[in-house]
Amino acid sequence: MSRTTPHDPELTHRLSRRGMLGVAAGATAAALLGAAATPASAARTTAEDATDTGRRPLLPPGRLGIQLYSLRDKVSTLGFAPVFAELRKYGYDEIEFAGYTQGSAGPITRPQLKRLARNYGLNPIGSHVGYYSSDPNAYTFAQNLIKVLDDAEALGLKHIGTASGPFRHGTTVDAVKRAAEEFNTYGEAAKARGMKFYQHNHSDEFSFATDNPKARLYDVLLAETDPELVYLEMDIFWGYVGQFRFSTRPDGTAAPFDPIDYVLKQPHRYPLFHVKDGVSDPSNQFGYRMVDVGDGDIDYQRFISGVTRLKGERLAHHWQTEFDNPTDSFSFARRSSAYLHSLREKS
Repeated sequence: MSRTTPHDPELTHRLSRRGMLGVAAGATAAALLGAAATPASAARTTAEDATDTGRRPLLPPGRLGIQLYSLRDKVSTLGFAPVFAELRKYGYDEIEFAGYTQGSAGPITRPQLKRLARNYGLNPIGSHVGYYSSDPNAYTFAQNLIKVLDDAEALGLKHIGTASGPFRHGTTVDAVKRAAEEFNTYGEAAKARGMKFYQHNHSDEFSFATDNPKARLYDVLLAETDPELVYLEMDIFWGYVGQFRFSTRPDGTAAPFDPIDYVLKQPHRYPLFHVKDGVSDPSNQFGYRMVDVGDGDIDYQRFISGVTRLKGERLAHHWQTEFDNPTDSFSFARRSSAYLHSLREKS
């Protein structure tokens, strides 16, 4: 999968005070931080677990997933089956694909992959596919829309999207409008198949148009795409990186924003989220260094509760953990699940 995600060279794995407090909040999390062979029954937070604190788990039941890009090293060497087995032990419910091959583990068909995921109790919820390529035969929405949708349908996906930015035609207002028109086309085709097309952000979407320093490109994309056809998967980490990088316009005027405000304005347009964490580091050009979920400074108690309890309605979005380049991908998956399962609704 092609991604244009920049990275700080130093990726740390420190357990923050906030993370320690979160882990201490539930017995399920303590079990998950143990051996990787912890049985699924001990790894999963249930309604009975919540009675230990008198508060419900913050995440809606059955909605914790993981973007398999984070585990691409394991998938390419071990194959999907051993990876799925580990994810089930760690308490995951869903998976989001970043490709459908398993390297040295050998070929696997789409129907086989669908059955394999279901056999391990994992719901394939979405997939990332490239937006376009200079190669006319590339496997992207622009070049092979029908094949992309055929594969998604064979896997039983309800969402099919791209992690590519809307910059195919440039970074002017009109360029993003052209991309939005194409996204509308993909969304219409996906809807005809019973799926939702979505776009996953990085931080550059929050930058300003080169021909209009007052126009934030993400705002242009939202305004020019049909909300019934084009959905969004907010990568929360990159949203906060965007906040760090682009809270001032090129002319020096202030343009502050909070990533969660986009969601709160149109909550049903954001069915999916990427949950990744970062340690605040103003010396870094992106403002954060990526770490395991729960080890950083992004307030997920605030973000998740703000979304799931919007206007008193417990909305069931899909929450995928992700780490672009973890030092130990299984450890990342296990520890991030433990932290998120430990979070409880505030009384």
